[in-house]
Amino acid sequence: MSLLLKIILPICCLLTFPSLFAQSQTNPTGYLLDCGAGESSSAGVTVSGLRYVTDEGFTSAGNITKLKQNDLVPILSTLRYFPDTSARKFCYSIPVIKGGKYLVKTTYYYGGFDGGDKPPVFDQIVEGTKWGVVDTSEDYANGLSSFYEIVVLAKANRLSVCVARNGETKSSPFMSALEVENLDDSLYNATDFTNNALSTVARCSFGEDHSIGFPDDKFNRIWQPFKDLNPVVISHHKVNPLEFWNVPPEKAFKNAITTSRGKRLQIQWPQISVSTGDYYIALYFQDNRTPSPYSWRVFDVLINGNKFYANLNVTTKGVTVYSTQWPLSGQTEIVLIPSNDMPVGPVINAAEVLQILPLGGKTLSKDVVAMLDLGRQFNNPPSDWSGDPCLPKENSWTGVTCSQGKFARVVALNLTNKELSGTLSPTIANLTALNHIWLGGNKLSGTIPEMWSLKDLRSLHLENNQFEGPVPKSLGQLPHLSEIFLNNNKLDGQNSVTAQ
Repeated sequence: MSLLLKIILPICCLLTFPSLFAQSQTNPTGYLLDCGAGESSSAGVTVSGLRYVTDEGFTSAGNITKLKQNDLVPILSTLRYFPDTSARKFCYSIPVIKGGKYLVKTTYYYGGFDGGDKPPVFDQIVEGTKWGVVDTSEDYANGLSSFYEIVVLAKANRLSVCVARNGETKSSPFMSALEVENLDDSLYNATDFTNNALSTVARCSFGEDHSIGFPDDKFNRIWQPFKDLNPVVISHHKVNPLEFWNVPPEKAFKNAITTSRGKRLQIQWPQISVSTGDYYIALYFQDNRTPSPYSWRVFDVLINGNKFYANLNVTTKGVTVYSTQWPLSGQTEIVLIPSNDMPVGPVINAAEVLQILPLGGKTLSKDVVAMLDLGRQFNNPPSDWSGDPCLPKENSWTGVTCSQGKFARVVALNLTNKELSGTLSPTIANLTALNHIWLGGNKLSGTIPEMWSLKDLRSLHLENNQFEGPVPKSLGQLPHLSEIFLNNNKLDGQNSVTAQ
């Protein structure tokens, strides 16, 4: 029997399900990664119609392991863990389309990989923004795996998803599976994704039993079943998901919660106390009766006593109403109030709540590209040289110092005696915000490039390497360069400390 799966989100009530992806789904556009599967698993594994491939090549950090438990679905049977205690973060880098909208889903199942009995607690980061804390202890104690979802805009041609230690981390951060799936432009399209991301709090199909599982979803979103003490009705007419901006699955409209004629429909949902903040809310409705001139109903929608939508006319074709920024705090109550002349009570089929997560800033694109190019020149760069070089501030790359403002800027590079090897690429000259370069004692080889564009460079340490060729002419003409160390290389001419 396969292991149970449970959704766990930063502020979410947790619901259990009988299996992982109970129904077959169509592969979405994007990447489904089986973390820790290794090179021998290049053919991938299929889970409920979805094809997962090995994570090899998407990260250069960490170790892989196979869990000893025998009753796991394939993507939970292996994981990648990150034991390097000196690294500030460990990142996956996923090819994406710049400007595209993506659903990122991370899955975790501990399995005692480190010989312990309690999963480590650690942070997760997307595109330089701290996404939340991963704590799967309660789930693991109940034999469950956990996952998180977030919707984010790709601002470059690669998207980084990272894990990092925090003050509560006792063991190694890890990951069991990673999904990055391209969303249609219409989904959540009124959100300002330039400055925000959307972190899923709850997404439910109402009137479903917990044993039903997950409705099919074009983008592999999880719709939890929700049922309370209100009556449940079955729909007698199919909706067309493509007529809804958020493209909910057809099965999300299969059942609905309702009440008697003339009564208010009151629902406590989500079934958790949410943190104070702004949320994206989408509610889905359909008159469940067979289509006819009388198959419609009108009612008001209130959330926590505030009018969300007035005189909503619901027909058999279905309708959705949403808010891009609605304040919530604590428990949430949805109330549907029917019009006085309605012969039937109000009805609701499904709902989504996603928390608006302000992005933590952005590092100058030129600095990011140049630092990534520089890292590729080294045979063994620090294991945290992936993702955003500067952000989050506490998780910047080892040896990299950044200024903070509207845009983070790389201002110093200090990797003295880090035992690097490789060639110093001319691309380092593109680090326009760089003030200090300290790469002494790193076994670097090749020629030193001209650095005309580094107008703000103040110090340069390249001593104790294996550079050859002439000393660049630019070093004598940079306006702020006051400290140069080139000794113990194989340069033409003077090979000593030079100060300007």
